[in-house]
Parts: sequence; structure tokens; C-alpha cells
Amino acid sequence: MRKVKREDILNLYEYEKVRPQKVKEIIEIKKKRRIQVGDMVTLVFENYDTVWFQIQEMIRAERMVDEKDIQFEIDTYNELIPEENQISATMFIEIPDPQERRKILPKLVGIHENVLLHIGNSYTVRAEADEKSKMDYEEGKASVVHFLKWTLTPEQVEAFKKSPVKIEINHENYKALAVLPEDLKNQLARELQSP
Repeated sequence: MRKVKREDILNLYEYEKVRPQKVKEIIEIKKKRRIQVGDMVTLVFENYDTVWFQIQEMIRAERMVDEKDIQFEIDTYNELIPEENQISATMFIEIPDPQERRKILPKLVGIHENVLLHIGNSYTVRAEADEKSKMDYEEGKASVVHFLKWTLTPEQVEAFKKSPVKIEINHENYKALAVLPEDLKNQLARELQSP
């Protein structure tokens, strides 16, 4: 899948002009790329559009104009775009009540290491988390956002196209299973082989 380049990024003025339409577009895109896994976890599968929007929003929020800062955001968020034979998702732990969140997050340390992709009855692939997720252990509580990738072999990619696919979270304090909707699975299957 192609990465975001500097020339893809609009300046603050140009982005403000198209932002209302882009927000609507991205909401629709993310709706189709989102899956609930149990009652507290949502995954949003990333692609060029979702990452482009995130970069533009960061530049807007921080009022960035310095080229080094803009390039840093591009480089950082491009890590979320999957390579060939990869799937990438942002995992959100959603606990609206702050008191409840303070109680539950310490019990979910390591949740990012227990997210599995089941491809039919043939393959199980464990998610790889970004380096920041490892800070959970130091801080003694799970982060509410984790960036995950699954790297598939060519055989697993072929099976992914033809088989039901499930996401499982198998953490000692959080167990949940969700089937990828067929439309989302087919979209991801197309993207898997797009370098």
C-alpha cells in the first residue's frame, strides 16, 4: 500500500477549505474499517486514507508550518500503513467512565500481545505491537491506544481470501472474539497484496 508523501499533504489554509468534506469521507471509511471485539475494544484497520487524515489533523491541531515537523508526522504515521502481506490496525480500549478506566487499565497490561488473527481453521497469526505498547509494563497500566500489525505468509494471504477470518483477544482479564464482516475481509484481502 502506498505511503503518504510530503506532496500529498495540504497546507493549513488549503486543508481548512476541504476539511468538512474530508471529515465526512473519513467517517464513512472508518465505519467500514472498524470492528468491535468484545465490549471494550475496537479495532480500526488503517490504510492510506486514514493515515493521511490523521497527519492532516495533527498538523492542523498543532498549527505546524515547519517542514521538519511536518515530515516527522508523515514519517511517524506512515508506520501505520501496512507493507505487502501485512494488515495494520489501531486498537482502542474504550472505557468512558474515568474511575472505571483507572480500575480496569492496570488489569489489561499486555493486552496488545494477545490479539490473534484466525484465518479459517488453518492459521493463527499473533499481532505485533509498536514499541510504545511495551511501556505498558513500565507504567503498570494498559494504554488506551495500541498500534498493531499482522504479517502473513503468501500461503496465509491465499487462505485469508477464501476463509472466514476472526479476531480474538485472549488476555487473562479480557477474552473476546469477533468475525470480520465479509466486506471488510474482502477489502483487506485486496490490500494485502498491494505494495
